Formats: sequence, C-alpha cells, structure tokens
Amino acid sequence: MKDLLVLSSSPHIKSPETIPTIMFQVCLALLPAIFVGVYSFGVRAAWIILLAVVSTLAFEAASQKLMGRSISIRDGSACVTAILLALNLPPTVPWWLVVIGAFFAIVIGKQIYGGLGHNPFNPALVGRVVLLISFPAQMTLWAFPSHTIFARVTDTLSGATPLGWAKTHVMTHGTLPDTLPFHISQAFLGQTGGCIGEISALALLIGAAFLIWRKIIPWLIPLAFIGTTFLITGAFWVANPQHYLNPVYHVLSGGLLLGAFFMATDMVTNPVTTLGMLIFGIGCGVLTSVIRLFGGYPEGVSFAILLMNATTPLLDRWTRPRVFGEVKKK
Repeated sequence: MKDLLVLSSSPHIKSPETIPTIMFQVCLALLPAIFVGVYSFGVRAAWIILLAVVSTLAFEAASQKLMGRSISIRDGSACVTAILLALNLPPTVPWWLVVIGAFFAIVIGKQIYGGLGHNPFNPALVGRVVLLISFPAQMTLWAFPSHTIFARVTDTLSGATPLGWAKTHVMTHGTLPDTLPFHISQAFLGQTGGCIGEISALALLIGAAFLIWRKIIPWLIPLAFIGTTFLITGAFWVANPQHYLNPVYHVLSGGLLLGAFFMATDMVTNPVTTLGMLIFGIGCGVLTSVIRLFGGYPEGVSFAILLMNATTPLLDRWTRPRVFGEVKKK
C-alpha cells in the first residue's frame, strides 16, 4: 500500500518538453528568416549572427561564473537571445556593436536579475534598444538585399526601410506620393531594406506556424498584437491615405511579425492568463501604432514590447482567476 501512496510537490502533470528542446525548436523556427537574411545580405549577415552567438555564450558563462552560479549555457536560451538580437540588427553594423549588444542583452537584461526565468524584460530587446538609443547612426544605416550570397553589404544599395522612407517623405514633403517606390509583395518575400531577420514576412510566418503547431508559443498574443496594429493604422490610413501608410505595409514591414511571434511570446516576460495575454497583445499593438504614427522613430515594436513587459506582473495579478469556491469580496 505504501508504494501506491506517493506524496510529492507540484507539478503533477509533467511534459516531455524541456528548456533545451524548446529552445532548439525556436532556433529551428528562426532558420527560414536566417536563410533569407544571409541570402539577401551576404556573408556579412552570417558573420553578425555567428558573432552574436559566440558573444552571448561567453557573457553568459562569464557572468554565471562571477555570480557563483552553475554554468548552464547548454540550455539554449543564450543562443536564442543571440539569434534574435542579430536578426534585429542592420547588416551594416560594425562588429563591436554586436558585442556591446550581446553584453547588455545577457548581463544587464538577464543575469543581473537572476538568470533565465527571473528576467522581467526580453533580453534580446534590451540589447537592441540600448544600441538603438546609444548608436542611432549605426543602427539606422540600412542596405537593400543584393540576393547574391557572396555579395558584400558594402556593394548593396543603401536606403531606408518602407516605414522609414514613408515617415521621412511625409516630414519632408507633407504627403505621400501617389505611387510608392516599393510593393507589398516585396515586403512579403524579402526584397526591401531592413534588419537581417525582418525583411521577409513569408519566412517569419513559416517559423511562427511551426511554433504554434508545436504549441511552443500562444496564438492569442500575436493575433491581438498584429490585429490591433492593423486596425489602428488602418483607421488613420482610411481617414488620410495621403499622409499615412497602408496598414498592410505596417504588418509586413519592419519588425512587427518578428516581434509579435518571437519576442512578445517569450514565456518568461508575458502574462500567463488568457485575459492577460489579450491585454498584453492589444497594449503592444497600441504602443507600436502610436510610436509609428506620431513618434520620432519609424519603428516602435521593441519599445512597445519592453513597456508591456513591465506590466506583466500587474496583468497576472489583475486577471488571476478565482479559486474554485472562493467568494468575491464586496
């Protein structure tokens, strides 16, 4: 009888998924975006990704050693952070900027709070935002895809992203032209300027579909995030199409898909309740739209996700379901 009665702490329902297997699947989902980035921007993009991975692993191991913790770089979390950071960088950034971003992502954005599971903000976005604020010139120097895998970034045409071009044109001329110099299909396939991993909506959607199918990420946050951004930017476009960009460009261009599917869905930094996830996604969409439409930056995804990360503890508290049998206080 004593063998039938086992007393143990929760969780009582266990899953075969482990942190390394989850991180490995996220890396697999990012492969299409990585392939498009390397194909479009050449070996320079591959070098940036590799340097980011090596730097984050080194900073992870060094910080854990200095803080007296066991070194756990094999769990794959630092590798995922490195890839996301690299995919959020322009292909023209110097090597030292990648290393600085890796330092802030791992040490300041993750290990200083206690490591994986304790960080309140997405580490990759911490690194990107620090770089964007500190080195705006290097972080906004874009290149158009060359579509030659051996081409160097210096040989490609420099230019702004669709969102950046539209904002600059409106600020300079007061209105958008009747014919835009780029097409929706270019943003969908990966033929516009931008960060290494954000130029192809198709590649990102393939990876996102894999993660949703594997139930690694929730579908509610990206749906609320993208849907809210589409509705708000669409409303302004309908009201004044000569001043505001088509909402389809807002969805397919910039970092919206990369942020919505791969960073806003971070298991550590997003809410755990269904209502909390819905509010979180809507909040990200509202902030992204406000920054894109009225802010000084043409892109607002990174800032929006980090700001909403700060609200996650409150959302979990406010949307916590009542315990069965609990009587609500009057």
